[in-house]
Amino acid sequence: MTQARWRAWGPAVMAGANRRRAWLGVALLGLAVGAAWVLTLPVGPGVVARLNMNAAPAAALPMVVLPVRVTTAVLEGVCAGVGAWLLLRPHGRASYILFSLGLAALGMAVMIWAARGGEMSFEGMLVNTLIDSVPLIFGALSGLMCERSGVINIAIEGQLLAGAFLGAMVGSLTGDLWLGMLAGAGAGALLGALLAFLCLRYQADQIIVGFVLITFATGLTSFLDLQVLTPNQAVLNSPQVFGNFPIPLLDRIPLVGPILFDQNVFLYMAVGLVVVIHVALFHTRWGLRVRAVGEHPGAADTMGISVLFTRYRNVILGGAIGGIGGAALSIGSTGQFTSDMSSGLGFIALAAMIFGRWKPLWAAAAAILFGFADSLQSTFAVLNVPIPSPFLLMIPYVVTILAVAGLVGRVRPPGADGIPYQRE
Repeated sequence: MTQARWRAWGPAVMAGANRRRAWLGVALLGLAVGAAWVLTLPVGPGVVARLNMNAAPAAALPMVVLPVRVTTAVLEGVCAGVGAWLLLRPHGRASYILFSLGLAALGMAVMIWAARGGEMSFEGMLVNTLIDSVPLIFGALSGLMCERSGVINIAIEGQLLAGAFLGAMVGSLTGDLWLGMLAGAGAGALLGALLAFLCLRYQADQIIVGFVLITFATGLTSFLDLQVLTPNQAVLNSPQVFGNFPIPLLDRIPLVGPILFDQNVFLYMAVGLVVVIHVALFHTRWGLRVRAVGEHPGAADTMGISVLFTRYRNVILGGAIGGIGGAALSIGSTGQFTSDMSSGLGFIALAAMIFGRWKPLWAAAAAILFGFADSLQSTFAVLNVPIPSPFLLMIPYVVTILAVAGLVGRVRPPGADGIPYQRE
């Protein structure tokens, strides 16, 4: 962008950004006031909430007992204070971090209110958060790998389903969970190759092709589940499940150990992939070429980079990552395949990628946020919170809608994302 252009409309852009950040402050103030009215005021002064800090039976940390009314009031005050600060000083990117902290304080207030008069396994909820986040992290990385090279991957949902189906079936037939994981990756890679072929060879609309692949994968896996897996449940759909792999010594750290260092292989693999993809994209020549193809394929082509090869490779790799995420649903969690078991997780993963601004670390953080929302609705159901169950099931999807609606600011995808490339 030239200096003349920036002088012409740059200040207007900054003013618009500041207005959006100020509205974040207004939103936090409104949420804090509403929470105080709904959560804090109706609770009596003697009501307490007990937070169990140990997922394992052997207690390492004492039970935390909190007065509900005082604690929620303090957390709502923190939320309101952050909102007032954003309203008065809506400057800088730190505004979005502060907004997230305000929402976190409000979420803690809701959790403590939900546990009033009873006991909540705080550590267990955090463990479930990470478990629920794993397929979302794989799905977000799948979309990121594709879109950083300029191809929109709407088909994450289908890749998750295909990976879950083939992972469960191969894991059952062979008794080898690693082969099941490899089969899940292959199923996702096959859908990725089909997506790349249709979009790059024939330049079909990438969004429409993505939805077609989702419909195809959903219908095919449902049909095969009904006609093949269900009649042969014991042989084809009863795989073992990856057990936890505790890391010696680290898994004994109170609170943190069971959450981070006593999980199954899919979580460790997800964390490793986040780090590897981040380093590869932003600190290697390979990543520079991928980003060049995604931002300006014409310039990349003139430098001798094969645009089509780069996009084919990334889309297939992204599909394989999505397939592993699907395998995490079956042989990493439930122990069998069921029709439509992804239940929209592919779209939530896509939202996590957008929410994370097409960056692996931020996308993983967004996936954990959505995983926390899913864990929260499960915790509410266990605690018999007086909210109708359909509304509880809506929590992860409401959070997703708020994210993709631009609640925390506008995001810019890679410059050539979704644009077919033809060599001139």
